[in-house]
Amino acid sequence: MSTFLSGSANFWFILVIILMRYIILASIAFLVFYVIQQKNWGFKKIQRKLPKDQDYLREIAYSIITAFIFAGIGFVVFTKPVLQYTKLYLDIHHYGIGYFLLSILLMILVHDAYFYWTHRLMHHKLLYRFMHKIHHHSTNLTPWAAMAFQPLESVVEGSIIAIIAFIFPVHPLAIGIFLLFMMMYNVYGHLGYELYPKGFSKNVIGKWINTSVNHNLHHQHFNGNYGLYFLWWDRWFGTLHQGNDHTFEEVKARKLS
Repeated sequence: MSTFLSGSANFWFILVIILMRYIILASIAFLVFYVIQQKNWGFKKIQRKLPKDQDYLREIAYSIITAFIFAGIGFVVFTKPVLQYTKLYLDIHHYGIGYFLLSILLMILVHDAYFYWTHRLMHHKLLYRFMHKIHHHSTNLTPWAAMAFQPLESVVEGSIIAIIAFIFPVHPLAIGIFLLFMMMYNVYGHLGYELYPKGFSKNVIGKWINTSVNHNLHHQHFNGNYGLYFLWWDRWFGTLHQGNDHTFEEVKARKLS
């Protein structure tokens, strides 16, 4: 296992994977919603006004910096001598397919809890300026904002992989699937459009799921809605924004005029 990744060349391999994942997913979302279908779907945009070109450029620039930091964290954790102390395993059948699938769910749940508390902490007045302010320069969200973090925030965000690697057995492929899901949901959360159907935020499942509307409100008002995938932490600790359901329904009720 200690030779799973080794050598400086793997930093660049990890970096390319991170950048390609970000560029491909954000590009598809941007081209579909902000270029090809902008005239047809623009009325559905959560905030109807389009961001400025300088906003896109800032988000992309900081996302590239984030990619380097994420790659650095991955390189440190998954190369000698640190790798030998992690719980990474290479044979899927060692724990079975059932555990392999369960481990992906576990990563999502652990990440959701980690994100809520670190995100909420970074909004503290003593930390906000140094760790989270840049991300909130994106008040009118776009897919390019998905990784637009300050360097210190990038370290915090990327450290989830290090934490996971040390707390329970996980296969590299499971990590890859988890990271793909994470980026897809992050792009959706910053999309600026709501993809879930009308009424979703109030149904028995939807009331526990974080939506693009919810995260958009967080960027507009700078507080509340600290969750990533789910809303239970926000509900349990009283940080759910009161305008979630109203804004969700208003956006989904819009008609082309």
